[in-house]
Amino acid sequence: MKIHFNGAAQTVTGSQHLLEINGKKILLECGIYQGRRKDFYSRNCCFSFDPGSVDALILSHAHIDHSGNLPNLVKQGYAGPIYATPPTCELADIMLQDSGHIYEEDAEYLNKKKRRRGEELIEPLYTKEDARQVKQYFQPVGYNQVFEPIPGVQARLLDAGHILGSAGVCLDIEEHGKTTRLWFSGDIGRPGLSLIRDPQLPQKVNYLIMECTYGDKAHSDPEEAFVELRDVVLRTVQRRGKIIIPAFSVGRTQEIVYNLNRMISAGDLPRIPVFVDSPLAINATEIFRHHPEYFDDETHTFMETGNHPALTFDGLEYTRSVEESKAINYQPGPQVIIAASGMAEAGRILHHLKNNIEDERNTIVIVSWQAPYTLGRRIADREPKVRIFGEEYNLRAEVATIGGFSSHAGQNFLLDYAQSTQSSLQGLFLVHGDPDAATAFQQVLAEHHFSIVHYPQMGESVEI
Repeated sequence: MKIHFNGAAQTVTGSQHLLEINGKKILLECGIYQGRRKDFYSRNCCFSFDPGSVDALILSHAHIDHSGNLPNLVKQGYAGPIYATPPTCELADIMLQDSGHIYEEDAEYLNKKKRRRGEELIEPLYTKEDARQVKQYFQPVGYNQVFEPIPGVQARLLDAGHILGSAGVCLDIEEHGKTTRLWFSGDIGRPGLSLIRDPQLPQKVNYLIMECTYGDKAHSDPEEAFVELRDVVLRTVQRRGKIIIPAFSVGRTQEIVYNLNRMISAGDLPRIPVFVDSPLAINATEIFRHHPEYFDDETHTFMETGNHPALTFDGLEYTRSVEESKAINYQPGPQVIIAASGMAEAGRILHHLKNNIEDERNTIVIVSWQAPYTLGRRIADREPKVRIFGEEYNLRAEVATIGGFSSHAGQNFLLDYAQSTQSSLQGLFLVHGDPDAATAFQQVLAEHHFSIVHYPQMGESVEI
């Protein structure tokens, strides 16, 4: 068996891990690489393997850094099954179509300026129609349901506790008369998160491909994050400013809306307008409601009492149309604007940032990890000048970073995850982590007597 690390190797985004087993190929994930704009198109348009040669694909969850390049994979010849949980299939479908729409809109916006300047026009990474073509290949499988993606491989999906329907991938592989268990973690969630159940730990695993996004830090308690957000909103309200929150449409948006609901209901915040400027978030919420079987007990209680965190409250407005989105900019503060994308690389959040970033009364709240070289990272790093749609803006708004809302495991639970299978482990591969995070986590693993740990380079192949 060979493992080819074709994405999320010594970085976090662009997840792609290709397995060669018994003369067949399984691709784990097909995510978008998010980073330097000059690398964005080349990294995402060009695969290091022939998509048509892949026999099966297993998708751990719907986030774009794991699923977002499926349209290009299909466009370039992949025609096999895409195995994922039912919520992941549904969420990925709407998220991919949304991405295609955004890529088309952003290309059109940039090309208007390029035409005026006499510059070469750009093509969208893929279109909404390209994204629609992916749906026909989805093969829904429930948690703990055994399926055979290729001969000699028995696969199961286990609850990863990251977002709705997210999964770790367990592969029991029979090759050359030998049975090996390989486990791919996907993104590992955190115990005690709202909406979803806790992650399932790996058991009796020989080889573990494991994310280490937060391998260098422990997360603060979610209630501490709640207080931080409340305080940020309060001080921005007091100066009549706007709170701009780039947030992923699936999971993070619902969590932020729920916490604002709690604050306003308790009287901790005045009833200010809250805009969720994301058609995708509205569609995702409907999928959440269609799959209550994936919720935890706390969420079932909310559903039964009519207080589901993704529903409405007085002052909350979901905006679908472009006209509604533009109208937000003409309304004075205080107000909260939540919009995608989570790393501020595309979509409506760019327009809200452009219109509000130079006003000192406003606050930009970063509530998730930001990939290097993205606009979100530049803002989180408080660079004094940033470029949006090719134009330079001064960063005068306050920037607040709140880490406790993360749906990724912190260092402590990552260690628990690895230790759960330490007695049987023959090899541990760290992926989905920047060098600083991976180095710190490798040191922690060494202190706990893990001896066979590897941090593969981009494009590296390993035979096991």
